[in-house]
Amino acid sequence: MTGLWLLLSLFFLGSAEAGKLLVVPSDGSHWLGMKPVVEELGRRGNQVVVVIPEASLSMGPSEHTTTLTFPVNYTKTELQMLLEGNLTKILITDLSSDVSKFFVFFYQVHLLQMFIVRNAEGLLFNKDLMKKLQDYRFDAILTDPFEPVGVIVSEYLSIPAIYMQINLPCGVDALASQCPSPPSYVPQRNTHFTDKMNLWQRCINLVRTLLQPMACNHMFTQADEIASRVLQKKASVVEIMSRAALWFMRFDFAFEFPRPLMPNMIMIGGMATKKPKPLSQVSSNYIYMQATL
Repeated sequence: MTGLWLLLSLFFLGSAEAGKLLVVPSDGSHWLGMKPVVEELGRRGNQVVVVIPEASLSMGPSEHTTTLTFPVNYTKTELQMLLEGNLTKILITDLSSDVSKFFVFFYQVHLLQMFIVRNAEGLLFNKDLMKKLQDYRFDAILTDPFEPVGVIVSEYLSIPAIYMQINLPCGVDALASQCPSPPSYVPQRNTHFTDKMNLWQRCINLVRTLLQPMACNHMFTQADEIASRVLQKKASVVEIMSRAALWFMRFDFAFEFPRPLMPNMIMIGGMATKKPKPLSQVSSNYIYMQATL
């Protein structure tokens, strides 16, 4: 509950009780959903430090925050070409059969394994930057476990971790938090099943559920090795995630099938939408007139 109370205090108490928050985001829609929260925390007087790679698709300086960058071994153009090629392969795959759905599942796991460690060494083995982060003495870290570099940083700095995530194919959120996920009515991603499955669909869903731990182990193999080197002890990314203070699940409960959640899991849908502009005076007057008729 430490992370929950900390985040609530950062949001509602303002500058009188300002805190220090480290943010390690992931690129693309992950950052677009996190950015408004980060900027609002900074606007309310908190010291927010965002750490991003020098080359990215969407990340850059944000309002009311301090931005730190670290070097990476790729360019924005190379990253864009790699993503477009792999996403095209996924999108053109025919998902009409269970075999093709299994193919997409394993392909996604393999693809994510490549991206998971792309920024890890650039940040974690940057001694000057890591020392600088230590000197800040942060109260907590807000990160997206899509890339576990922020997860490892939280363990290295010994600060509470708050995760804001979109579900990964291997269901790491359920594995790390030990959240129940009954395969009889909680459909796995890319199965296109509902919460009302026939016997065959439940069997397929059960196999996918049983494969999740193996898929996660494969996906985080390199990340585990890097974490062990950084922390100078045998470490597992999934085990580190199990100590999360708070999980912000970027799903809208209205579009999700019923499923269990742990007490430190909160659904926050609609995070990737643009902040609405205030209604003009003309629109406000019109709405008021309609309401009084």
